[in-house]
This record gives sequence, structure tokens and C-alpha cells, in this order.
Amino acid sequence: MSKATLSTHVLDLENGQPAAGLAVALLNADGDVLRESVTDDDGRVSGFPEIDSGTFFLRFEVESWFAARGHDCFYPAVTVAFKVDGDRPHYHVPLLLNRYGYSTYRGS
Repeated sequence: MSKATLSTHVLDLENGQPAAGLAVALLNADGDVLRESVTDDDGRVSGFPEIDSGTFFLRFEVESWFAARGHDCFYPAVTVAFKVDGDRPHYHVPLLLNRYGYSTYRGS
């Protein structure tokens, strides 16, 4: 099996804008941080390391992001677990976010 690439995109649903400047970490199944980054002006993170099959986590530091904008929130962080099975060359894990909830899905 070959390695896969990964990307993410965060949208702030309260204002319908990309969530620029939000800290994101990629972790492996053991909890080791593989990369830490911040979303760009379009709410995207690219440049994650290539990953093998297995379980991974994306941790989005939402509390500090909302606090910097003068808002409180219910979830201090959002952690999304996902499985890479080697069937696809690319995995996209988007996060739709507001102060009191979130949603995610397997993107393309």
C-alpha cells in the first residue's frame, strides 16, 4: 500500500467564512503529534506529512480561536478520529464549526 496525502478545511458556520488562523494538529494512533499548523486565509491546512494506513486524529483548538474573536464556545477542542485504509491517494477531513456545535464528513 502506498502512502496517502491529507488536507482539512474549517468553515465558521456562524458567519459563513473560512476559519483562518485556527490551530490544528495531526496525531497518530499513539497520540504522537505528527504536525502542528494553522489554517490559512481560506481556512485550509495542507502540507501534512504523507500517512500510511491506520487511525489518525485531527485536533482543532477552537476555544482559543473563538476567544481571540471575543466569543465563548462550548467545546474547547474538537478531535476528529479517522481511518486511512489505503484505498485512496488523498483524504480530506473538513470541519464545519460554530460556537456550540460542529460537523465533519469524509470529503473528496
